[in-house]
Amino acid sequence: MDFELTREQLEIREAVREFVEKEFPRYKELLLEHEASESWYPRELVDKARSLGFIGINFPEEYGGQGLGMLENVIVIEELCRGDPTLGFCIMSADFACEIIMHNGTEEQKEKYLSWITERGGISAGAFTEPDHGSDLRLLSTTARREGDFYVINGTKTFITNAPIADFFIVLCQTDPKAQPSYRGQSILIVERGVEGLDVVPIKRKMGLRLSPTGEVSFNEVKVSKEQLVGEEGKGFYYAVNFFDESRVEIAAQAVGIAQGAFERALKYSRKRKQFGKPISDFQAIRHKLADMYMKIEAARLLTYKAAWVLDRGLRNPALTAAAKAYASSIAVEVAHDAIQIFGGYGYIADYEVERYYRDARITEIYEGTMEIQKNTIASYIIEGS
Repeated sequence: MDFELTREQLEIREAVREFVEKEFPRYKELLLEHEASESWYPRELVDKARSLGFIGINFPEEYGGQGLGMLENVIVIEELCRGDPTLGFCIMSADFACEIIMHNGTEEQKEKYLSWITERGGISAGAFTEPDHGSDLRLLSTTARREGDFYVINGTKTFITNAPIADFFIVLCQTDPKAQPSYRGQSILIVERGVEGLDVVPIKRKMGLRLSPTGEVSFNEVKVSKEQLVGEEGKGFYYAVNFFDESRVEIAAQAVGIAQGAFERALKYSRKRKQFGKPISDFQAIRHKLADMYMKIEAARLLTYKAAWVLDRGLRNPALTAAAKAYASSIAVEVAHDAIQIFGGYGYIADYEVERYYRDARITEIYEGTMEIQKNTIASYIIEGS
């Protein structure tokens, strides 16, 4: 077993770190100003990250990517969210759900939509979650009926990342209402912004990730060509489940980055903050808290990297990817919580950033499948083996 990163991976980490250290400080005041209104998206920053190849790093080179794997993607995401969880998420989510097109789309779909992301400033959105069914994809209310050379979509998706700004949506629909079980009748369709009958309502006043636009997407007799079907009809559920195997690891990397960033800020503060004439890092209570934070982060990182490593070898292990997501997200919340405790009253103040790390960490336990969904997945595979 080799726990060292390759030279290329280390260079990627250093490149992202340099980008974060140079660009993110410019947005500190804007973050404080705009978080309250949630009316601003850091598009210029996202485009800079895109130009450096940090978005779609796992896309094939012929579509503007770098042809790298999940581990390299994890390294990028971790560094971005270590620098700032809000800005990092805006960058990492710009190509959300495009892996479904990358793995299952036609050559024409890949050329159009993957290149749109990497070369033409595109933003994607994956539309899976519904108001009545949440994280359970086995049941859908959004339907798509076939009419000649078109599909006609009706339904509503909610909590959709990038919905207010997305150029196109990757939508999971029920195309065969008679299928038993029903998930065998689901399909994936690509819907471009601006089509008649598509309506997006922004969701505001979120606890965290306030600069990442979220919305509810409604489809009212939305008509798309049959060429917008991704892969085979009736295989959409399986494409989505395989995608979530990958996205869970990305969220785990996000959580590790958040935890690392909060830890580093708490460590730095503990060294300079003095009480009774000496740094609070000299007190055993603080030293033990920092030691616990360090251990948790290391364990979460190793689990996340292993899950990425397994995916890069073409192996499918949903229990492992679910475990990485569940554990890393819980650690992010715990570490950010402890960071606030180390800061004391200052940790509650926005200028000291760790309160935002805590707010942004909390969502990692919810989206891409709640903690309970992850435990269901793990239990299913370790008990039933499927």
